[in-house]
Amino acid sequence: MAYATAQNTAHTGIIGRIEAFIEARREAAAKRRVYRQTLRELQTLTSRDLADLGIAPSMIRSVAYQAAYGA
Repeated sequence: MAYATAQNTAHTGIIGRIEAFIEARREAAAKRRVYRQTLRELQTLTSRDLADLGIAPSMIRSVAYQAAYGA
């Protein structure tokens, strides 16, 4: 006996793309939160504290970016 199955791949495709888009936005928001939090924490440190960590004040943004985005 033969069975015919119909799959609505267009519907699944668009749902998958929407889910991927939402997930990408969540990941981007999470990375931005890590960046901002790291930046705030480093900016509250004194020059001496930063020196103890081996970070120059001019490097704060770069360090925060690396912490969030890994680049």
